[in-house]
Amino acid sequence: MTAPAETLRELEARLRELEATAGRTGQNLDAALNPLRAEVERLRGEGHARLTRWERVGLARAPGRPTALDYVERLCSDFTELHGDRAYGDDPALIGGPARWLGTPVMLLMQQKGRDTKSKIRRRFGMSNPEGYRKAIRLMDLADRFGLPVVTLIDTPGAYPGIEAEERGQGWAIAESIQRMVRLRVPAVCAVIGEGGSGGALALGVGNRVLIQENAWYSVISPEGAASIIWKDAAKAPEAAEALRLTAPDLLDLGLVEEVVPEPPGGAHLDPEAAARFLGEAVARQLAELSGLEPHALKAGRAARFRTLGAFDED
Repeated sequence: MTAPAETLRELEARLRELEATAGRTGQNLDAALNPLRAEVERLRGEGHARLTRWERVGLARAPGRPTALDYVERLCSDFTELHGDRAYGDDPALIGGPARWLGTPVMLLMQQKGRDTKSKIRRRFGMSNPEGYRKAIRLMDLADRFGLPVVTLIDTPGAYPGIEAEERGQGWAIAESIQRMVRLRVPAVCAVIGEGGSGGALALGVGNRVLIQENAWYSVISPEGAASIIWKDAAKAPEAAEALRLTAPDLLDLGLVEEVVPEPPGGAHLDPEAAARFLGEAVARQLAELSGLEPHALKAGRAARFRTLGAFDED
């Protein structure tokens, strides 16, 4: 494991040097660059196939991983952000509004972590207060009124755990968001693009179709949270990740998601353009498949999907 990792780092460094030289001098170095790029991608792919569940959690949190707004900028036109829950205030951790997803009119609901330290603090790393979920409910009402399919981009460690969130009814707001999403009369496609933690993620996750990016995770609790409860030691998070079976392949095997959206070799943070292309096509395909269904069929299918999760037969 060590030697290939060292080789990959050396090749990546050599590739950066050659690309910098080509950019600085204007020389055509494609004859050297193309084979080097191919070998770097091959080694990244081999390493990716051997990733543990905990390593995939790390990729879901990787610096530079595309946020919800990064995907909106690449995939959407005419996005108009709508603010406020009409009761308390606006929540910057959960944003949304009408847009066109690769040309298809939709209502977007997204958890936005932030791109730098300042914005991450302002958006609380994508962890919503109750007004965020109530804003989501307001936008779902508008989606039903105007016949707009709902697309959600999920990326949160969980709902915000501060005392002010509890004082304003955090659990109740999440439950109301889940209930409202079940009753949508329009198609709903949900995509986990990074972290999908607990009820904070499920509040936007009650879709007719649920997708997950290859290196994202989705679970009732974070690995650190599970380790702290079970072993009283957050350092046991890697063991907890293995036990939780929270990665995209696990969730597909368990029937919790309909599709795993591929990422470029090494993770979405290494090639955001390719990651956006894969995600955009997957969501657009699911929307097209759902577009011909009547409201009662969409509601019934959505309810049936979630009622059967976790069901099993006794021999």
